[in-house]
Amino acid sequence: MTDPIEPSTSTSDPIPSRSPTTLLHPRREPFEHGLLPIQKLIFTDPVQALTPLKQKHASSSTHRVDSVALADALQISADHARLVLDTLASVLHSESDQLVTARSDDVDSVGADLRDLILFLYIQSYKRLLPRSHKDSAAVADVWPSTSAFDGYLSALSPLQLVRSNSRRFMPSQADEEAHQLSYLQKHLANILSLLSEPVEGEGEESLVLTMEGFEHLGFLIQFGDKGSEGVPLSQAAPFFANSDPDMPAVPVPAAQVHDWLLQNIASSLEHVTEKISAKENGPPSGCDQDVAMADASPSSVKASPSARGPCFIEGVSKSSYVKQASDLKNSSVKVINCHDSVIYILAPLRYATIYGCSDATIVLGAVGKAVRVEHCERVHVIITAKRVCIANCRECVFFLGVNQRPLIVGDNHKLQVAPYNTFYSQLEEHMTEVGIESTVNRWDAPLALGVIDPHDSLSHPAGVSDAQAESATRLDPDQFTNFLIPNWFEGESTGSTKDNPFPLPDTYLTSQQRNQKNLGEIKQILREAPLEENRKRELSCALHVYFKDWLYASGNIRQLYCLQGD
Repeated sequence: MTDPIEPSTSTSDPIPSRSPTTLLHPRREPFEHGLLPIQKLIFTDPVQALTPLKQKHASSSTHRVDSVALADALQISADHARLVLDTLASVLHSESDQLVTARSDDVDSVGADLRDLILFLYIQSYKRLLPRSHKDSAAVADVWPSTSAFDGYLSALSPLQLVRSNSRRFMPSQADEEAHQLSYLQKHLANILSLLSEPVEGEGEESLVLTMEGFEHLGFLIQFGDKGSEGVPLSQAAPFFANSDPDMPAVPVPAAQVHDWLLQNIASSLEHVTEKISAKENGPPSGCDQDVAMADASPSSVKASPSARGPCFIEGVSKSSYVKQASDLKNSSVKVINCHDSVIYILAPLRYATIYGCSDATIVLGAVGKAVRVEHCERVHVIITAKRVCIANCRECVFFLGVNQRPLIVGDNHKLQVAPYNTFYSQLEEHMTEVGIESTVNRWDAPLALGVIDPHDSLSHPAGVSDAQAESATRLDPDQFTNFLIPNWFEGESTGSTKDNPFPLPDTYLTSQQRNQKNLGEIKQILREAPLEENRKRELSCALHVYFKDWLYASGNIRQLYCLQGD
């Protein structure tokens, strides 16, 4: 335990010290789920671009910006303004903010806190970390030749190449990404603080101070310690306002003092992370290397994170089924990576989920209250209830969705299909309530497609690729719509009340479902009553089995049979 941090009272020590055991971390969520490939939001000079927004709304009594004012200020469409609000709400650090607690119909009018909005818009200039270069690029080229713009640009990230070339070890680890985010914050800290600060009255623009409330909003980007920022105000983790009288307004702190103190902490954290990366690269491979998100994993492996900050990783599941319930997960975020020819069930309430580099799989996510990102997947069926979902660079995938916000489609996608949610498990509605998903709102059929080129990726696109609109998704033919049955492995243990799909089906899909059920019943009746000799019944049974097997493979439902293997 570290001792309580006393506020600095000495003028000779303008930069208070802090215990070296409590490290500053960047919040991963804004960088992983909060970046939008909208060109008008990528500012070459964020301070110059955002200062007018700050000045216009800083004098308002609420300090909030609704979607109409946002669209006007940034010269973007109403759809994009709503997307900004929805995305910001999904990565906010404060669960009590009005934008987080607002119902879908109220989001446009509630708006965003000006300071959170400014930070969100500022980091749109962030560029993600590149994959490490492969040590044998010729071998990779031989495995996955570049034959098209899609393959040429994304070959390093294609799920098939990830399997064949075993190149996942060259993807950035969690520590790599944290160091990259810390370096970004280090470089831009002065600008960020200037946008959160206020000038001292009578002393001109050169003298800026930061109020305790303004300082709290830095919690959008940073947090201290390994337990996350939930429930612990940032001002209590820093020395400036730690012991302020709650009944008295805290005295603002010079922005320069906050800047110097944060730079010290960022430098310490960078040094710590760099040492960790160096030790992992130079040391022997470790079987318990839990913080390397992209490390190779044995089949059906789950990597439990060492702290509440990191997500739970499900990696390398192949030709099997994998089941996780709420009681199995200590983390509220999950990453499903590099899983193939399998069925993955994560039947739990979650905050965030990422599905990356999977192929020929069916993945069922329980209830995700913040955001889901599905990226670089091929021929995957994704079944999710979520507040919002972003689909990037996927091929021939089908998404069965119960989502409160419009599905976002970005990047280079091919032959995507969307359909209404098609399953349930006994605790689904309790999990939805826990994370705040409304079953009365399902925007599955209103995907919003942005650009093909993602300005947050530093990789350059091949010649001839323009920033056209991403290929959107088509609706699944109602005749192809079927219910997905989740086996009840835990009969007797389950206490949930969900008995059916909580999302009402659109009429065309409901009619198709009822017709299929009626046809099935009629066929069963005909077979039961058919006056066939015993050998003819056996021939008919064999023929039905052959057709059923063909259908299982053609439809992809063969994956569900992995559940019968007794993993």
